[in-house]
Formats: sequence, C-alpha cells, structure tokens
Amino acid sequence: MTSEQRKSETVSLLQELGLKEYEARCFLALTQLPAGTAKEINEISEVPRTRVYDAIRVLETQGLVEVQHSSPQQFRAVSIEEATQTLRQKYDTRIDTLQSQLDRLDIPDELEEADRMQEVWSLTGHEAIESRTLDLLDEAESEVVLLVVEEELLTEELFDRLHGAMNRGADVVIGGETDAIIGRLESELPSVQVFETDLGWLLGPVNDGEVAISRLLLVDRTKLLVSSFYPRDGHDQSHEQAVFANGLDNGVVVLIRRVLTSGLLPLADPAS
Repeated sequence: MTSEQRKSETVSLLQELGLKEYEARCFLALTQLPAGTAKEINEISEVPRTRVYDAIRVLETQGLVEVQHSSPQQFRAVSIEEATQTLRQKYDTRIDTLQSQLDRLDIPDELEEADRMQEVWSLTGHEAIESRTLDLLDEAESEVVLLVVEEELLTEELFDRLHGAMNRGADVVIGGETDAIIGRLESELPSVQVFETDLGWLLGPVNDGEVAISRLLLVDRTKLLVSSFYPRDGHDQSHEQAVFANGLDNGVVVLIRRVLTSGLLPLADPAS
C-alpha cells in the first residue's frame, strides 16, 4: 500500500467515525505537523483555505485539535492516543445510549413455540457471520460441535470463545478439513479431542471457483450456523453467506446434526 493509499484509507476511516471529509483531511494534515497555520494545513490537505477554519472549529469542539490564538493562529492535533480514546469514548457513549433506547421500546410478544422451532435466517458478509459465530459460542451451555474448512477462520477470538465454552463446562468437539487446520486446532486446544472429517461430498470443491462450505457450527444441539463462500465475478475474494437455524426439532438442525454425527471420524491413535 502506497503512502497516498494509506492516507486515503485513513480519511475514509475517520469519516466512518463521524468526521466530514474536510475535517478528516485537516486532522490528518495536522498529525504530520508539530503545529500548523491554516495556510500550511491547506497546502498538505488540499482543503480550501476558507474551509480549513470551519473544519478546525469542529475538530476543536470534538477535542481533536488545540488552537493557539496567535497571529496567524496555530493549530495542532492532540496525540494519536488521545484522539483514538476520544473517538472511542464518543462511540461507546452512543452505543450505550442506543442500547438504553432500544431496551425501552415495546417488544412484541415472542413467536409461538412451533414457529420458533422452524426458524431459518440468512446472514451476508464475513463480519456479520463471524459475529454470530462468536455470539453462539458465548451462549453455549452443554455442547459445541464445530467443523472448520477454511484455515483463515481460526482466529484468536474464536479460540478465546471456545476456551470460554469449555470453562463453562460445555463439551467441545472440533473437526478439521485439512492437516494444517487439524494441527492448529490440536496446538491451540490440546485438551480437546480433534476430529478429521469424512464430509468431502458435502463440503464441496475447494479453490476451484465454485461454492464451498467454510464452517459448520452446532451449539447445544439446537442452534446451527452453516456458512459458504460464493465467488464474485471480477473479484479475487469470495463473498461469504450463511444460514442460521434454531430449534431442537427444526428440520435443518436435525439433518445437519445427523450428518455431523456420521461424518466426524476420530483421528487415528498414533500408537495403534
């Protein structure tokens, strides 16, 4: 990534955190100066000089920029640590407020039990699917069955949640599709019995441009998450989608539970 690309990405991130483009560009310019005038900020950021003052005024009210009332005025950005803490606190406060407001809303009555037992929902995007995976592991009480097909899914967050489930007394059963995945699982979770899988017919082809399952997660025998990679035309990376099903008697859950039970094979004992 070039310096210009890195700056552009930083500006985009600052905009996602609530700054407008000129504000983000002025702040980024000041991080490259010990202090600067509106003229110097304009030269680095390419923000029109008449708009620099407006942007700086907003940044000052947000606690991201300090002003020295000299002639000409001097401006400087607070430290990176202070800036990130300020932005984080602002969004933490907003999220807490949002949660409080949502908690006060009238919640409709729950679905009838028969309806909830047939729930099947779809999820789109890696971040949403990863978040649901971690949430399901946090909810595990008695059992976790996880089959991992893509090695990139083995994150530190995943292992932390698996350890948490084990600490709560849940039985954890893990399957790996490749030797590399199995080796990583055994290294990170030495007290858990790791399984190899005989589900090649179900998982589909790997890295040949076709749809392939990336993970299967069954929690407490009632909650199921199955994700797949869908290749995008003209893109190098795949697009991940998933289905989530809930209910002990849910047909999808029952089917996958039986498939997993029959398809996970214990690793051979080296001594045998």
